[in-house]
Amino acid sequence: MKQLALDFTSPPQPTLDNFVAGLNGELLGNLKRLAAENARERCFFLWGPLGCGRSHLLRGTVAALRSEGAAATYLACAAGIRIEAGLEHMDCVALDDVDRLDGEGQVAAFDLYNALRENGGVMLASAGEPPARLKLREDLATRLAWGLVYQVRALTDENKAQALADRAASRGFQLAPEVSAYLLTRARRDLPTLLATLDALDRYSLETRRPVTVPLARELLHAATRQDPGSRIQDAAAGARD
Repeated sequence: MKQLALDFTSPPQPTLDNFVAGLNGELLGNLKRLAAENARERCFFLWGPLGCGRSHLLRGTVAALRSEGAAATYLACAAGIRIEAGLEHMDCVALDDVDRLDGEGQVAAFDLYNALRENGGVMLASAGEPPARLKLREDLATRLAWGLVYQVRALTDENKAQALADRAASRGFQLAPEVSAYLLTRARRDLPTLLATLDALDRYSLETRRPVTVPLARELLHAATRQDPGSRIQDAAAGARD
């Protein structure tokens, strides 16, 4: 097997258009209105477990705003990170994992929220829990709860299967239900990895001139582990041995 067939490409940059909404249609619609400068809310708070898509939505909204000429930035929060001066003049600031900020960072986020609100800007924020359950300064948690608060709901297997089918169609082939089911039970379950796996499977199918089938998927995942044990599909390939 050629090395090229195992080149699991990085997923595309997150946008609002390539986010699979599932049960998050209202949230996605509001963020698109924000990007089109048709939203009145000054704060959006998104919460949910890792892998649910909240980071995708924050990054995608920032990208959409920038494409419209707005000044927007994304910041992955962590202990010790500093919120730079001048962000209060942005049109939008997205603070991802705001619950990871240390005490000084929380003070800066509180001040930034107030300044953005005064200047007509928007704050997007995310965390693993809703504001009322976060271990943050009470004044910051209160501010974050003032705007629209959404739980980002994880995709169901049906949503993921549809996303795989749509991706296959965009690449010019029809994905058999049994192949989709195999990937959902043997591959890592986050959507970016599933889509990257499907892309690699399509390339391997073209190289070997064989149709996309369960045996072909199993062969690809086995070979990926042998060739690159540290790859990001290692878990998927390990499961495929079962």
